[in-house]
Amino acid sequence: MRYQISGKQIDIGDALQTHVKTELGEAIKKYAERPTDATVVFSKSAHEFVCEATVHLSTGLTASAKAHATDIYGSFDSCAAKMEKQLRRYKRRLKDHHRSRAEPVELFGASSYILASESDSDAQEPETLNPMIIAEMQTKIATLSVGEAVMQMEISGSPVVVFRKQGQEGVNVVYRREDGNIGWIDPS
Repeated sequence: MRYQISGKQIDIGDALQTHVKTELGEAIKKYAERPTDATVVFSKSAHEFVCEATVHLSTGLTASAKAHATDIYGSFDSCAAKMEKQLRRYKRRLKDHHRSRAEPVELFGASSYILASESDSDAQEPETLNPMIIAEMQTKIATLSVGEAVMQMEISGSPVVVFRKQGQEGVNVVYRREDGNIGWIDPS
């Protein structure tokens, strides 16, 4: 498994990197099969250290966790415990969903854009209808079943997952509705 351990304006020593690789590796190995890479980012927010971890599995699922603590090791330990708890909760579902899957999830490329929003609530009509693009990046869209997409959304904590449904050409979307239920958009 590949590890990317970094700090935002914080020096990350060898001892912390070794601790992260050891503890995170044990937690992931216990509950997940075939992890491909892990990204751990440390930052400082006021007097607390923040640890954000993201683990990608070869099945296409991504698990992420975030924790705060006054000690940098404590922030990582809390983050690793949250990650382990997520993987433990979904272990049975991961096994059931992927038992029949012979190959890893198929991914294809797409572009992702972040558009500028108007800060003025009573803004005038824009001169052109083209929005200003702040960021453009590449992303991958997985080929999943609806159940796998819902599980990916719950594990990653994102409000929406865009995916290709197995056996279909079009793009599907699952999202968390305001009433707490999950919506599914199927263009077919």
